[in-house]
Amino acid sequence: MPRKKAETEIDRTGYDEHMRDIPVSDVLTENYMPYAMSVIKSRALPEIDGFKPAHRKLLYTMYQMKLFDKKIKCANIVGQTMQYNPHGDSSIYETLVRLTEDNESLLTPLISSKGNFGKHYSRDMAYAAFRYTEAGLAKISAELFDGINKNAVDMTDNFDATKKEPVLLPTTFPNILAMPTLGIAVGMASNIASFNLKELCEATIEYIKDPKTDLLEIMPGPDFSTGGEILFDRNEMDKIYRTGKGSIVVRSKYTVDKKNRRIEIREIPYSTTSEAVIESVISLCKNKKIMEIDDIRDDTDKNGLLITIEYKRSADPDEIMNKLYSLTPLQDTFSCNFTMLVNNNPVVLGVYSILDEWIKFRSECIKRELSYDLEILRKKLHLLEGLKKILLDIDKAIKIIRGTKLDKDVIPNLMKGFDIDKTQAEYITEIRLRNINEEWILGRIKETEKIKEDIKKNETVINSDKALKKQIIKKLKEIANSEEYTRPRKTTINTEVRAEKITLTEEVENYDVKIMISEHGYIKKIPANAYKEDAEYKLKDDDRIQKIIDAENTGEILTFTDKGVVYKTKISDLEVCKAGDFGTFIRSEAEIPDDEKTVFITAVGNFSGNMIIVFENGKVAKFPISVYKTKQNRKKLINAFYTEVKPVAFYHVLDEVNIKMKSDQGKQLIFGSELVNIKGSKMTQGVQVMKLPKAAGILKVRLVEEIDKKSSKITIKKIPASGFSKRG
Repeated sequence: MPRKKAETEIDRTGYDEHMRDIPVSDVLTENYMPYAMSVIKSRALPEIDGFKPAHRKLLYTMYQMKLFDKKIKCANIVGQTMQYNPHGDSSIYETLVRLTEDNESLLTPLISSKGNFGKHYSRDMAYAAFRYTEAGLAKISAELFDGINKNAVDMTDNFDATKKEPVLLPTTFPNILAMPTLGIAVGMASNIASFNLKELCEATIEYIKDPKTDLLEIMPGPDFSTGGEILFDRNEMDKIYRTGKGSIVVRSKYTVDKKNRRIEIREIPYSTTSEAVIESVISLCKNKKIMEIDDIRDDTDKNGLLITIEYKRSADPDEIMNKLYSLTPLQDTFSCNFTMLVNNNPVVLGVYSILDEWIKFRSECIKRELSYDLEILRKKLHLLEGLKKILLDIDKAIKIIRGTKLDKDVIPNLMKGFDIDKTQAEYITEIRLRNINEEWILGRIKETEKIKEDIKKNETVINSDKALKKQIIKKLKEIANSEEYTRPRKTTINTEVRAEKITLTEEVENYDVKIMISEHGYIKKIPANAYKEDAEYKLKDDDRIQKIIDAENTGEILTFTDKGVVYKTKISDLEVCKAGDFGTFIRSEAEIPDDEKTVFITAVGNFSGNMIIVFENGKVAKFPISVYKTKQNRKKLINAFYTEVKPVAFYHVLDEVNIKMKSDQGKQLIFGSELVNIKGSKMTQGVQVMKLPKAAGILKVRLVEEIDKKSSKITIKKIPASGFSKRG
């Protein structure tokens, strides 16, 4: 009798054996890659016309609805757009909102609007429902569709193949750079800044004329709808123009009302919101990192954004703003990543390359328009040439028609009688009886010469890159000089100021301390008024106090390692020690890696005194210890001293000292540190103090507190010196 299957057993009857052998990577590729490519190519990234599919479908719907001179309810527009974009009304309406003039997302709005559409610079100011708002196409939008009815771009089926929609819009200006675009795809993202329309058109014109044109001279940087001020870095901006990647520092603009002690901010970086700014400032005030502010509020009204900061009587408003620039989104970074689709492939292009691609695209659009016109002209010319043939004998044509018994034979008989084709014959038969007169026929024939000229002109333009570029330039000049289309630059360019980061620290109590440093690297911090010279301070076995340094609680501990690195530790961060405490192990506190060996530790207050480093080759370096002073809160300084030759001794001295050196060949000397010239660089290789044979090196170094009669015999007055064999 067969055994009954346990409940935990899996019945594999009919199990498809080959399924167990499919690698996970193949399953992911087969199922996930189509989705990823769909997001990249059909949703998240803009194309050369500057639009994502959602934008293009919406604008094309409004174009078909002929909304150039009128506004209708947004609910109607959204409903009609769903014939092309069946992804829900809310996503379509969000797209519409962003393109409106009232939302202020775009520097060059494409949709005129009426109602509450929220504000780009406000996170909490919500837009009204689409049943309340109205919208129509802005005048500049006419430039997006120029030539679309003349086969300027390819048309494709909509999602259910009931309608046709454009693959791209034939924009007459480089809209890709006039419209700010943020897109997040799978594995890639896009963040394209907007540029001033007038500057963009003028820069494109000059670039078409001369590809070596420096675009920064004409178009010095992006222009954002929220205004602000760009801290101009020419190298970084040129990098963005060349590669499409880089960062732009944008800061807010403010005015000061000294009478009422107010700072008024009306322009902020495009990448932030008024709520984010206010919350950030409030947080700084609560944490007592900024004490000069009494109040901050959002006074935004119908005139636009307004953030008001009230400051204390003794405060300097400019100093307050400098701190806020560093610590809040009032100064922010716009990270450029000009990723877009070109020929359905995602690429990152700089401004120069984008213009190259747009010029090629626009040239092709014009070629297609002219080809469309050319086809119509040729057809019309063909008809008129047939009409010309009956001019000599109109009566014959009438006789042929009247003499034909059957209607179906009229056209063949005309074709035979005048040696014309079917199309020409049909055209002649459609002429009204009242037009069968010489004047009308001669008038039509006169058109022939003009049509021939137009055909020749179109053919010349189509076959000439120079002529095509002239057409592009002509349209760009019209746009650049149009007061209806262009607006003055909103974001100013500041070439004088550089972005600086300020780190505010909490107030640290300052008092005199004794810093005890042990041979094993333990640090004891003891307040000077609690230090007792005769006290017994606890240490680990075989450890001993190496030195005791007078310092201040606001000073720093400098730890030197054999890798040429100095680690900085704030004395205020160390715990105050009692006599029975081991102290702080400085390697752990400073987070020094295990592969680095500590070679010297000292404490500094106001960074006075000099560093003296004695090298194995007999050279001595001397430089101010203040070279390790930094404005930023840096904890690690690389390339802190010269490491190509092994250092054998380090000293931090406040005054000149006497140093005794002994070589491994038994020679020794004593020199005063004043003989070594001070250098300004911490990477100095030093000056030769003891002359050494090639194979020799410095063996021992120590400080000499007093020069007695015995040690004076080996004390040198000039460097370099060979040293003495006599023992000191």
